[in-house]
Amino acid sequence: MGLLNSLLGNASEVSTEKLTQKYDRLLMENEKIELGFHLFRDVFMFTNKRLILIDVQGLTGSKVEYKSMPYKNITRFSLETSGTFDLDAELKIWISSETQPSISKKFNKSINVYDVQKYLASKVV
Repeated sequence: MGLLNSLLGNASEVSTEKLTQKYDRLLMENEKIELGFHLFRDVFMFTNKRLILIDVQGLTGSKVEYKSMPYKNITRFSLETSGTFDLDAELKIWISSETQPSISKKFNKSINVYDVQKYLASKVV
């Protein structure tokens, strides 16, 4: 089911220890990964200071874009829960004064999206 969720574009949770081990070089002093998700080849992580998006590009995956968004730049976010026939939940995040969401990520049913929303609210509100 994990591969199917990845192919469908649904994120699954990854342990913070595993992410810290792999992406430690991206972290500032006293920064800790608190929540992280894997989406096919891409990763997005919530740290105690910012949101980090890792976009693996190309066929070989040798080119990688790292986006860093401080929580103070997130102006709003929305959460759409999964339904009976719609099997995924979606989180949308707006940065600064943009009219369209800058970030849109889908989660499979194994993720408690209310916990993700609560975490993000504690950082933004």
